Amino acid sequence: MIPLCVPEIKGNEWKYIKECLDTNWVSSVGSYVDKFERDFAKFVGANSAVVNVNGTSALHLALKVLGIEEGDEVIVPSMTFIAPVNAVKYVGAEPVFVDICRDTFVMDAEKIEELITQKTKAILPVHIYGNIVDMDKVMEIANKYNLYVIEDATESLGSIYKGKHTGTIGHIGCFSFNGNKLITTGAGGMLVTNDKELSERAKFLSTQAKVTLENKGFYHSDIGFNFRMPNILAAMGCAQLENIEEYIEVKRKNAFIYNELLKDIKNITLPVEKPQTKNVFWLYSILIEDGFPVSRDELIKIMYEAGIETRPFFTPVHTMPSYLNCRCGDLSVTQEVSSKGINLPSSVSLKQENIEKVCEVIKILGKKL
Repeated sequence: MIPLCVPEIKGNEWKYIKECLDTNWVSSVGSYVDKFERDFAKFVGANSAVVNVNGTSALHLALKVLGIEEGDEVIVPSMTFIAPVNAVKYVGAEPVFVDICRDTFVMDAEKIEELITQKTKAILPVHIYGNIVDMDKVMEIANKYNLYVIEDATESLGSIYKGKHTGTIGHIGCFSFNGNKLITTGAGGMLVTNDKELSERAKFLSTQAKVTLENKGFYHSDIGFNFRMPNILAAMGCAQLENIEEYIEVKRKNAFIYNELLKDIKNITLPVEKPQTKNVFWLYSILIEDGFPVSRDELIKIMYEAGIETRPFFTPVHTMPSYLNCRCGDLSVTQEVSSKGINLPSSVSLKQENIEKVCEVIKILGKKL
């Protein structure tokens, strides 16, 4: 089976983790925690970074430190992994769903303003599959209405928008290091910001709002969270980060191979890279249009029978039981793209012959036209 997206572990992971085991520094205090934060902030070009136990906790923490609370509204896309929407509910706020762009599959910034009310406190763009939201427009709207912007960059680590890494353009950016992400710590996340006060507040709340007294006792001045990343996972993150530039280039090279092999097949839509952006193509994602000989779901089944793992695009969150009554705009593009989208194998370890096998299945089907 050619997997959809699996981790690449080839560097100093064993060495750094063994050091944690040899020294007993395996929990949330240790040199690798600080190093991972410093190295990650440097890589993305942020002033500071705060490690978290996963990407969802980073999103939750971001909303919390910005003071988003019950009665507030946050504008989010419906076609996304459910984590950012759930995080909005964690703080008692309400998600408001905005439609997406058909070519990039991300939040349509042109449709945000019509959804803003006096309750709106933040915009939460999600850069899915490596694609990038039009952040100039998002920030223009946010500045006009005095709104916060929290970027969910969990799937776009390495993507660049007009010279800046995704996650560093809004007030706060959040990343995930789940096993299928560009770099992994098994589980883990990161919050980045250029605002020192927000960073310090995030670090404080993520460590149970703990103050160490003179007698070494603990005092808690606020309700905090146990969102700390263990040193042993941070050690893996440091090792992974050492190879991130290579991983990015492999992802992009593989996407260009896909593009070349699939460009002449009718009734499929390939991913794009907008001017002044650099798409990391975390997952190589295409649309199976109406004129193609088989449907998206039929293709998934055919691929599986050929030993190829694929995955459909995210099911729109506004169709989930917990979110049926949320306010939203016209989500017709969301509905269409979700029903036609498929993610193809995209591991860093993917070989050209694997890509050729995937594309050959699509080509054979396409010839039935």
